[in-house]
Amino acid sequence: MGFADADLAAIWLTLRLAGVTTALLLLTGTPIAWWLARTRSGWKGPVGAVVALPIVLPPTVIGFYLLLAMGPHGPVGQLTQSLGLGTLPFTFWGLVVASVFYSMPFVVQPIQNAIEALGERPLEVAATLRASPWDCFWSVVLPQARPGFLTAGILGFAHTVGEFGVVLMIGGNIPGVTRVVSVQIYDHVEALEYAEAHWLAAAMVIFSFLVLLALYTLNPTGRRK
Repeated sequence: MGFADADLAAIWLTLRLAGVTTALLLLTGTPIAWWLARTRSGWKGPVGAVVALPIVLPPTVIGFYLLLAMGPHGPVGQLTQSLGLGTLPFTFWGLVVASVFYSMPFVVQPIQNAIEALGERPLEVAATLRASPWDCFWSVVLPQARPGFLTAGILGFAHTVGEFGVVLMIGGNIPGVTRVVSVQIYDHVEALEYAEAHWLAAAMVIFSFLVLLALYTLNPTGRRK
């Protein structure tokens, strides 16, 4: 016995969701991490706390408020409807928005820690050489903070793959549209299809192990010296 067509569709949808979410998180999370690492503003604490909220909040709480915000009567829902885009809940892009919020701290915090670990000296030296902020980022920050970006990308991707509560609240259970692997496993268990659930669950266990192995192997900071 192997994966059924529905299982393969769920796997493909999950990988697509995780890939799109991780790309968006790296684009949006990097400026946030840069600001948190460099600022001395009194807003650093509140902003950092907001970014870290998904770590402590139940996924259903996040999903519930995102559902209200993106629903037909919510501010985001009214905006998307006025633009002719309809509403985001129970669509793939609704899952993307929810996943970006839910996985944000797993991308922002590793990048923030890596930038803070650089210290001020490399940037000061680059500034004396008349490097622009853009040049500083690409020539100094990105190469030296690469382990942090690598960790952020891996954790963001893996955390999105493992989502359940948020995606179920926002996306429901629509085959080929919002039914990801975690929801597919839940469906198999509800239908007492334990053999099918074992296949997908085992695949998730192997995937999780490989993610952790990649983190400890590819990230130089995780190696013993």
